[in-house]
Amino acid sequence: MNYLEKIVADKREELIEQRQRTPLSELTAMLADAPPTRPFAQSIRSRNGIIAEFKRQSPSRGVIHANICPRDVVSLYEAAGVSAISCLTNTKHFGGTTSDLLEAVCSTSSVPILRKEFIVDEYQVVEARAFGASAILLIAAILTVDEARHLALAAKQLGMEVLMELHDETETGYIVDGVTVAGINNRNLRTFEVDINHSIQVSHLLPHGLPRISESGIRTIDDMLRLRREGFDGFLIGENFMREANPGQACLDFCKKYQDAWQKM
Repeated sequence: MNYLEKIVADKREELIEQRQRTPLSELTAMLADAPPTRPFAQSIRSRNGIIAEFKRQSPSRGVIHANICPRDVVSLYEAAGVSAISCLTNTKHFGGTTSDLLEAVCSTSSVPILRKEFIVDEYQVVEARAFGASAILLIAAILTVDEARHLALAAKQLGMEVLMELHDETETGYIVDGVTVAGINNRNLRTFEVDINHSIQVSHLLPHGLPRISESGIRTIDDMLRLRREGFDGFLIGENFMREANPGQACLDFCKKYQDAWQKM
């Protein structure tokens, strides 16, 4: 069992307990009071394309920023002009919670919030909307195409958008109805090596006109400008900001430099 499989196995066990604590009917009742959704794909194309991430830890890096709260970060992310904010809600492996998701939503006035989680069940889709998410992440590597189609449709029916994360050329069939943005992860799931060229190779196989973002290993403005020239609409940037003492300020400074460089392209 590789690490991704371990995370998914843990998540399936957690869901059994979660359903007992908070039945689906209770989550469904919360939908009436959920904050309204905000356009996700449109925001990626109309703002700077950056999806800035809020996360406290990761399996590869360990603890990044243990005690920080979303309200301390996301308002500055918004001020930086980011297109969206990704909020990790996985507790066991990333230290996040659904409360983080709701706090992130309530700490911004216009930026869409993406729930980043290992989603394998419709329960999690309803939960995402109940806690204010405008979009969800689906990971092709942990789903069948039929499962992806079912979950994407469930999200669409709840008014949310879907970022489908792909890892290689064999997964382009996961671009199903309801997917509004394609994300290509530069991390090899077998070796965990990161190569930006991977995004470029896979992107040429995606449907024309579908917004696309590159994920993992994007550290410099030159990386982003290169990806822009290759037709990418955006980028998911996580640890680069969160490992700084003040992630929001780091994002502000970075986005200013990127905006200046992009305008000169």
